[in-house]
Amino acid sequence: MLIDSHCHLNYKGLVEAQGEVLGRARDSGVRGFLNISTRRSEWDAIVATAERESDVWASIGIHPHEADAHADLGEAALLAAAEHPRVIAIGETGLDYYYDHSDRQVQQDLFRVHIRVARETGLPLIVHTRDAEDDTARIIAEEMARGAFPALIHCFTASADFGRKMLELGLTISLSGIVTFKNAKDLQAVAADLPDDRILVETDAPFLAPVPHRGKVCEPAFVANTCAFVAELRGTSTEALADVTGANFFRLFGKASL
Repeated sequence: MLIDSHCHLNYKGLVEAQGEVLGRARDSGVRGFLNISTRRSEWDAIVATAERESDVWASIGIHPHEADAHADLGEAALLAAAEHPRVIAIGETGLDYYYDHSDRQVQQDLFRVHIRVARETGLPLIVHTRDAEDDTARIIAEEMARGAFPALIHCFTASADFGRKMLELGLTISLSGIVTFKNAKDLQAVAADLPDDRILVETDAPFLAPVPHRGKVCEPAFVANTCAFVAELRGTSTEALADVTGANFFRLFGKASL
């Protein structure tokens, strides 16, 4: 039950031949796709893809890069969009201090808006964090103390210490093709040690193609390569890890069904 838990099917590089992209992934054994939004203007198209394709689901949210342009986005817009039956997640949201495309305080404020919506709806929060471990951990811990909410760290590349903190707070960790890179030894060590019930795999397509496709436009089909690599790290079979991560996906994203 191999699932690509994070992809951008409506981004340039995939949207021009979306049907063929999905076909290649299905031929590679991928059974489901979570199509992620990063700005409000994408929501309608991403939901439409999920309406058209029975194995595609949608998220609604604002990426931290886009926070300044959505600084006045309130909970109401997210709550209304989350009512759609094909919307199964909130995000991606979070903090990105590497690029600082948006003011850090605005990023933090909008992150908390998403968290409140995740708490109210029960839909999992998809968290992006880059060069912002301390603030991400602080905000998640503070908000968990106000009331628990389901969440995951997508495309995990952070420290082992940050990973431990997230696991202690009840989050799931998702691994992208970055884990297959030769210089990702620390990340590989984390991947090998994650609890069986807290691990997902993803592509973040069209970005971050795994080895042996590195440098190409990433496609959801390539989640099979990431799954195989992580399975070897963990001393299990690709099929077994696909089943484990698939079960984790449907347990976390309880609104999804095939």
